[in-house]
Amino acid sequence: MLTDVSDHKRLIVLRHGKAAYPPVPDHERPLAQRGNTEAPAAGRWLVEQGYYPDLIITSDAVRTRQTTTWVLNELGDKAPTPYLDSRLYMAPVTRVLSVINEVEEQVRTLMLVGHMPWVQELGMRLASTESNEDAVLNMAERYPTLGMMVFDVPGEWASLDGRDANMTHFVVPR
Repeated sequence: MLTDVSDHKRLIVLRHGKAAYPPVPDHERPLAQRGNTEAPAAGRWLVEQGYYPDLIITSDAVRTRQTTTWVLNELGDKAPTPYLDSRLYMAPVTRVLSVINEVEEQVRTLMLVGHMPWVQELGMRLASTESNEDAVLNMAERYPTLGMMVFDVPGEWASLDGRDANMTHFVVPR
């Protein structure tokens, strides 16, 4: 049976912008000047594609919160209030999947803002055989700061687990 694409959901996964390395705990590291300059491009790319998240869940680390703020500025009036989730900091990919699995089904477009290595590990785990091959290869080869994946998710958030989402894009907007 063919699935109606209008029933599909969208998952957007963004790695934070370029971080600075001041003498503070890792969790408290802010964006570097380059990160602050480039981060709005991620939000502009979303707007250009017409991708407006219903829900944004971000790691509670300073650099992810700052990246999210830049994205929200670009989304303008269509920006949701982000949810900070401490479980996304230093997370194994299984914990990230648990966070996704808890999302309410009425959320059509979910965005996560997080860190390496889980952003890349999540992409490797979720990408189905129907995914855009170039997007998957580029993501697997190198996942720089502000790297962003977009997935078409045909099922429920609660059942998302592995090889069951179609990666449509991997971009590094700058």
